[in-house]
Amino acid sequence: MAVSDRYKEAWESYWRETPEEPGAAVWDCDASLSVKPHLALFEPFVDGSKPVVDLGCGSGTTTRFLAERFARVVGVDISHAAVEHARRADASGTAEFRQLNAAEPGEVGALHGELGDADVYLRAVIHQSEPAARPAIAEAVAALAGRGGRAFVVEPLAVAKSVIADTARGAGGPPPKIARVFAHGLTPAETEDEAVPELLRATGLSVLASGRIDLVMTEYRADGSRIDLPAQWLVVGR
Repeated sequence: MAVSDRYKEAWESYWRETPEEPGAAVWDCDASLSVKPHLALFEPFVDGSKPVVDLGCGSGTTTRFLAERFARVVGVDISHAAVEHARRADASGTAEFRQLNAAEPGEVGALHGELGDADVYLRAVIHQSEPAARPAIAEAVAALAGRGGRAFVVEPLAVAKSVIADTARGAGGPPPKIARVFAHGLTPAETEDEAVPELLRATGLSVLASGRIDLVMTEYRADGSRIDLPAQWLVVGR
């Protein structure tokens, strides 16, 4: 299914209105707290020779970290504003950034045709996608990985929705960074736990490893504690 115009504009408006300083987006934490521990789980399954695609790169924090460790890293995002944000943040040009709609097989196929089989990093994208488009996102992971690539997928668990909801119950409502997500019509933590591995298996990918981990956020509760989201991680491939 094609992504709706409402969904595309929601992400465009979100990234247009999000300040460019590090950590302005609620999920844009320092890479040492997110992708670094993820790589410790992923690297045993990859040889480092393939290009890496950061699928749903946002402002490019993760992409830049990956580009310090792999020869070629391409960050892609549905939002033009996000891609431009990422390019401006990457003054040294360590990574490549492109606008790409992962729910469009033609666009995904063209990127695979250019790169060949790639290793894929997907952090918290499926849960934010429109339900009807989620199978296409899983297909994009499979298409980019091809026969020889591997993918690291990390997505919030269903209980994360309760964690987010709890932050809105105080007298002041949700903290500003979470409030901005809601204000743009984005709906985090909207997948069931088994839906993620099932979507990936339906593409012909196998789950090679999995586990539980926290997704580190950049927002805090009124008591000063950081709002991290319980999540699952999977390494998948053929």
